[in-house]
Amino acid sequence: MFTQIVVGVDEYDGGRDAIALAKRLIAPDGQITLAFVETSEPHRYRGTSGMYDACEGERTLDRLRKAREQAAVDAEIAYLGSRSVGRGLHELAECDGADLLVLGSCRRSLIGRVLIGDDTRAALNGAPCAVAIAPAGYATEPAVMREIGVGYDGSPESEHALGFARKLAAEVGAKLSAFEAVSLPSYAFTAGSVPIDVTVEELVRDAQQRVAALSDVEPHAAYGHPAVELAMYSASLDLLIVGSRSYGPIGRLVHGSTSQQLAHTARCPLLVLTRAARATDAEKAPRIEREGMIPR
Repeated sequence: MFTQIVVGVDEYDGGRDAIALAKRLIAPDGQITLAFVETSEPHRYRGTSGMYDACEGERTLDRLRKAREQAAVDAEIAYLGSRSVGRGLHELAECDGADLLVLGSCRRSLIGRVLIGDDTRAALNGAPCAVAIAPAGYATEPAVMREIGVGYDGSPESEHALGFARKLAAEVGAKLSAFEAVSLPSYAFTAGSVPIDVTVEELVRDAQQRVAALSDVEPHAAYGHPAVELAMYSASLDLLIVGSRSYGPIGRLVHGSTSQQLAHTARCPLLVLTRAARATDAEKAPRIEREGMIPR
C-alpha cells in the first residue's frame, strides 16, 4: 500500500473515480491529498504568492471540500497554478514526497487530445512517483481486490513490477497472475528474410512456461501487441501493474509506450511504476505549507 497519495481532481466523474481508487490503495496510516491544478494563467507560479485570485481560489476549495465530503474520505485539499496539469501534479507530488499519483481516465476525444493535450499522458511523462489511473465508472464498483495482474517481459522494469505486485497481493489477500505478450521478430516480415523455424503456438507456449517458472503466480501468455493483449487481459483483473521504461519524448515517438496506451484502454485500474518510482531509497522532498491546504 501507499503512504502519501496525491489525487488529481477535476470537475468531472474522473475525479470521483480517482478518489475511489486512492481509498483502496492507501495504507492504514497513509495520507491522501486532493489537488486541483489551475492552468488558465500560466504566468503565475505555485506557492503563497502564486495562487490565483482569492475569489476563484475559494470557489476551487469549495469544490474540493464537496468532493471530499461526497467521497467520505479523510483527506487534505490543495490547489495550485502551473503551466500544465501534469507539471502541477508533479510539483505537488515532489513537495509532498508522494509515493503515488492517482488520476481518472481522460474523457476528451482523440481530436481533443491532439489539440489541447491529454492530462493523463502529461501526468505519466516524467512522473516522480508511481501513477495509478482509474477507469471510467470505477467509483460505482465494489471495493474489492480479488486478482492483481502484472505485465511481464523479463525486463528489470517488469521484475520490479512483479516484486511490488507480490507484496501488494499479500497485503490485500488477492490472487496474483502475470501475463507476457509475444510476437514474431520484426525481421520475419521483411523482404528476403530467412524463414524462422518457430510457430506462434510455440512462442506462446514458451512464454507461458517462462511466466509459470516465476512461481506463486498464475501464468498467462498470448500472441500480439503488448498494449492490446494487456488491455484484454485486464478485463479479468481488479488491478493491472506495469513497469515503465521511461523512453522520454523522442523515444516514445519511435517506440511508442505501452503504459501510455493502457492508460486509455485498460479495463481495470492501471498502476504504472515509473523509473523514478524505482529509487525507493532516495530522500523525499520536504513537505511545505501551502495556502489552501485544509487540515483533516
